[in-house]
Amino acid sequence: MSKPKVFEKPIGVKDYLPNVVKKLRAVEHKVLSCMEGWGYEQIITPTMEFYDTVGVASSTSDAKLFKLLNNRGTTLVLRSDMTAPIARVVSSLLKDKQFPLRLSYHSNVFRTIEEEAGREAEFFQTGVELVGDSSPEADAEVVALAIASLKAAGVERFKIAIGHVGFLNGMIEDALKDRQEDQASLKEKLLSRDYVAYKAHLNQLELSDAVRKELSDLLRLRGGEEICEHALTVSNNNTAREAIKHLCEIWAVLEAYGVCEHVLIDLTMIGDFSYYTGMTFEGYAADLGFPVVSGGRYDNLLSQFGRPAPATGFALKTTRVLELLGNDQDEQLQKTLIIYDEHGRLEALQQARALREAGNHVITNKVSELPAQLASSGDMSYQGVTYSVVKTYVGEGEKV
Repeated sequence: MSKPKVFEKPIGVKDYLPNVVKKLRAVEHKVLSCMEGWGYEQIITPTMEFYDTVGVASSTSDAKLFKLLNNRGTTLVLRSDMTAPIARVVSSLLKDKQFPLRLSYHSNVFRTIEEEAGREAEFFQTGVELVGDSSPEADAEVVALAIASLKAAGVERFKIAIGHVGFLNGMIEDALKDRQEDQASLKEKLLSRDYVAYKAHLNQLELSDAVRKELSDLLRLRGGEEICEHALTVSNNNTAREAIKHLCEIWAVLEAYGVCEHVLIDLTMIGDFSYYTGMTFEGYAADLGFPVVSGGRYDNLLSQFGRPAPATGFALKTTRVLELLGNDQDEQLQKTLIIYDEHGRLEALQQARALREAGNHVITNKVSELPAQLASSGDMSYQGVTYSVVKTYVGEGEKV
């Protein structure tokens, strides 16, 4: 392997230049402020965690974890999400805090390179976890907050699709009793949204025509409230029916929030079926193929850290939101340039301090003489940058 050039960086990571950082921080601030308005308090956890605790508990597959060894030979991981680290904190440092807990975060997370185009090894997430509440009200709250967060971030056109893993688990397990391999295969195809492969595999299975039709008709269970009501007539499986009842209650709460125009029911959505235990959802922006937000209920995670509790939450894909915001012209800040020489240094720097204390953006620059391009009146550009105000303290006192 050849030695990397001095300007190269690992594949899957990127540099964020000042104009992008400005947008990133603006999105971060607006979204976290929105979350704070809903009662969520921000938390920060370490970039590195133990593999045997947070790494194993994470929803990220083992093959996608960045692993490293410390000087004692212990395996560590770079955090691949924020849910598992927060579960660790809730079960330890916050173990005496009463439920429910509402926590928010903005962090960079790491996952090894995936083959699909557009995937990054390091990216930013902004999200929340609502721990200690198993009600439909809690699930509806995080969906409504996800909608509010997308709006706060500046995303205007989007749809949130919600489903329930209990419905699909109940339907598929009821139809394919004791056929775990076929169950897993169908779920994997739904997880990857490969509906052609799902139907192809379904046609290969030895099933009655009625069961085959029932599993095939799952692909049509997408729409509004009528889908939720229709699903109750599709199956007699108790797990599936309880899941739909829960989803119907979530929809009713979302109606009270007044956000159903942004929501559709998609009963083909299963999320990570090894991780989520109830409602799951994804949000898609009109101009981007990848989801910009995802989340759901994960009631089994906290028990791995010794404090069993129901939980639900979501993560906003902040890096993808930046792609949606595009390269629109940045809001121009009022910038002041103060140029001075040795004679005007004291007055110039005192003036700069006063302006900064008043909230202005001020750049100072020492020169030996007044630049020629500023000698003519009305020219506010210097070294390729245009300023709102230019003051010079060159020679005897202020000149401009």
